[in-house]
Amino acid sequence: MPDDLLQRAREGDREAFAALVEPHRRELQLHCYRMLGSLQDAEDALQETLLSAWIGLSGFEGRSSIRTWLYRIATNRCLNVLRSSSRRPLPTAPLPVPAPEPYRSGEVLWLQPYPDVLLDGIPDQLPGPEARYQSREAISLAFVTAVQLLPPNQRAVLLLRDVLGYRASETAELLGLTEAAVNSALARARSTIDAADRPSGVGGAEERELADRFVEAFTAQDVDALVALLTSDAWVRMPPLPFEYHGIEAAHRFFTALVAHRRLIAAMVPVGANGQPAWGEYIRDPVTGGLHLIGVVVIGIAGDRIHEIIHFETTVASYFGLPRTLEG
Repeated sequence: MPDDLLQRAREGDREAFAALVEPHRRELQLHCYRMLGSLQDAEDALQETLLSAWIGLSGFEGRSSIRTWLYRIATNRCLNVLRSSSRRPLPTAPLPVPAPEPYRSGEVLWLQPYPDVLLDGIPDQLPGPEARYQSREAISLAFVTAVQLLPPNQRAVLLLRDVLGYRASETAELLGLTEAAVNSALARARSTIDAADRPSGVGGAEERELADRFVEAFTAQDVDALVALLTSDAWVRMPPLPFEYHGIEAAHRFFTALVAHRRLIAAMVPVGANGQPAWGEYIRDPVTGGLHLIGVVVIGIAGDRIHEIIHFETTVASYFGLPRTLEG
């Protein structure tokens, strides 16, 4: 980091400040997303981080890199969000049919998908030597969901240590904790995360072929063909709606109830979300003949089967560049 760039930024040069922080913007946003589980909340936290950094630049002493200093601010901004209020889902439209009895009510109703395009420009070599997770696993919806179930300090410690690869001493300094407290929080967080159900996909041609079969069954509303693609312990989720369905029989009941009252999906526009196959779902308007967006669906893959189907509302569409309507 050139000293003259830092000095110019301290003197109020906004272009110099932008040059200092812009290389880290996307990775900071991703970190805030992992902390908060919501892209909207992550963007708000990122903006607060950059504003705080601009205001507090005179206090940066250069004992760490500018990147580490920004991570300190971003992590503490996210911790403030987590501690200041209970997380509440956004208002949601009801299902078009009475929901079958769910397996349970979801706990992470604020969850949003993360567009793969926002991962561009984040170098693979950024994680430190002590990171435990590969980048694909650490962005998956299953991983992000599991992280949301951790208490705030455990969440921060796990991400700093096992995803970003900071050493225990560095993490302690970033969070204002003792090293013993960091190690204790990490042990508890790892125990929770390791016990969570976090399958990973196979990638490549096998994943594409499975995704194609899913689209075929999903658009045809062929419930039998759809559930034949699922693992025996598959999940169907619809945040911010609380209903969760677990297992093939529950998934069959849910999709059978839904397709009886839902128009055929006319188009599935592929997008990337959390390193997983995802699509914008469009139905045909019977009056205009155009296509109308009804949501974004993301699937999680375990081996040669689908382990998770998550439907998100149209509020996330703008993050993926999905228009609300398409010409037929």
